[in-house]
Amino acid sequence: MEAPKSLIPVERVERTILVIRGRKVILDADLAELYAVTTKRLNEQVKRNRDRFPEDFIFQLTTEEKSEVVANCDHLSKLKFSKVLPYAFTEHGAIMAASVLNTPRAIAASIFVVRAFIKLREVMATQKELAGKLAELEKHVEDHDKKIQSVFEAIRQLRALPEQPKKKIGFEVKERRAVYSKRTKRKKIKILN
Repeated sequence: MEAPKSLIPVERVERTILVIRGRKVILDADLAELYAVTTKRLNEQVKRNRDRFPEDFIFQLTTEEKSEVVANCDHLSKLKFSKVLPYAFTEHGAIMAASVLNTPRAIAASIFVVRAFIKLREVMATQKELAGKLAELEKHVEDHDKKIQSVFEAIRQLRALPEQPKKKIGFEVKERRAVYSKRTKRKKIKILN
């Protein structure tokens, strides 16, 4: 199924997904823009159908969370002066909002929202896998470092050993010395005559 040209591309939807309270969410202003309704109308429908939105589908931001989101996301600067705290919709909450709004644009856009959440989930799974591999690699490097350190320590110990006298190569024969001639002192004999 080919997407209508009036819909926002998946990349744009991906940029609106934020991680708040450890959950991936889309704020009500962004979701209303995707579904081509006003934020006021979206929030009205949510309040009218509150039983369809449990706490794991939607939650309202605190003042601190709102100020942090406004500071970090340029496209949400219009929320800075809003007196109302925005709602954050999880993946399931965004789909439920599309069914509550029941407009063709909302239903079509909800497909792109789901695809964006799935893509983000895959990216995060890949990052976790890479983090695990990186941790494993660090362990191997630490093991190698320890082994290399022990090799250097052994080399230092070998260099520090005192040198022992070298043994001669070959045979050593123990014989008595040959007697060739001895010089003896000759006694002068005096002849008496």
